[in-house]
Amino acid sequence: MSEARKFDFAVGRTNPATFPIERVQRAAHAAIAREFAEITEYPGRLGHPSLRQVMARRESEREGVAVDADLISLMNGSMQAVTLTAEALTKPGDTVVLEELTYGGTIGAYRTLGIDMQGLPVDEDGMKVELLEAKLDELGEGERKPKFIYVLTTYQNPTGAMMSLPRRRRLIDIARERDIPVVEDNCYGDVHFDGDKPPSLYALSDYDKIIYMCSLSKILAPGMRLGYLYAQQELLDRILSRRHDAGGNYLAAAIVAELYRDGVWDLTEELNVSLATKKNLVVDGLAAEAADVCAWSNPAGGLFVWVRFPEDVDQDKLLQLTAEAGFHYAQGANFHIAGERVPYLRLAFGHVPDDDIRDGIPVLAHCIRQSRTSNLPPAFAGLFD
Repeated sequence: MSEARKFDFAVGRTNPATFPIERVQRAAHAAIAREFAEITEYPGRLGHPSLRQVMARRESEREGVAVDADLISLMNGSMQAVTLTAEALTKPGDTVVLEELTYGGTIGAYRTLGIDMQGLPVDEDGMKVELLEAKLDELGEGERKPKFIYVLTTYQNPTGAMMSLPRRRRLIDIARERDIPVVEDNCYGDVHFDGDKPPSLYALSDYDKIIYMCSLSKILAPGMRLGYLYAQQELLDRILSRRHDAGGNYLAAAIVAELYRDGVWDLTEELNVSLATKKNLVVDGLAAEAADVCAWSNPAGGLFVWVRFPEDVDQDKLLQLTAEAGFHYAQGANFHIAGERVPYLRLAFGHVPDDDIRDGIPVLAHCIRQSRTSNLPPAFAGLFD
């Protein structure tokens, strides 16, 4: 008897079917032949020079501002940047302001470090920055003054929201007025399907306390474990003072530097085509199967669709039914800074075969209906209202 079919929408990663195997093999061959001696050395706190230059070019071309490769430090994925920054700028009990719905890895790291997380709501335009000043006034200028503001501005995880340009500008203005660093996590920014993207925060201002993080996990492969941190010298030195690993994976960096020798955009845009198709399959499937019980995002980029279901859904029963049906998703509570069981779930579509999306979404819709404790219409009109 064959194993039951599984529909895995739980973890955000890229499409293995479009991984550029032959190009990576050629890049590895060339990089090893050219840099075998350097591979036997420790990379140092900034990391592979050529990949830093490639990433500086990536940022400059996307943002339209000059980026100094010597202010970029390669990281073991963007999570190392998240953790090192928090370690450098906080001590247990210190406060950080962030979106109340945000990346679960960041929540876990901050909990481990004993950070007091103060959340702001999120809507379709990202963090509700209009509430930031009141939050800062509430916290005051003493010990509870936030050590930094952490924000996912572009294709926010988990909601897929894009922070509007006015909110970006206002966030920077408030942070500058209050002398609070801003940590911008942009690891999904280049997984882009359509429309225009506002500039990253560092491209909008000369405020020297903006710390920027990005990643190659989402545009190439998370197994490469390559991300980077960009900050002005004083903050960069302070963050890197927490680094004790003698640098990141030089071999992986050399291979990727060779792969992207002529720039990142051709390959990025090629890989994004299949991801856009998958996102559309999820959204179209929800429209066909769940329009009467759910609301959902339709992001212009990123790897996630955020789904809202009725308050009367028994979440334990939903987990049981979906597990029995082989359907796996990420619970909304995983992304709430207080672990609140919000009536949402996240669907990660990047790695899911197209047929599994087509066949899996009806399974999810059926399980949601079976988990409800009433037949009343949902008490919401949209994703965030």
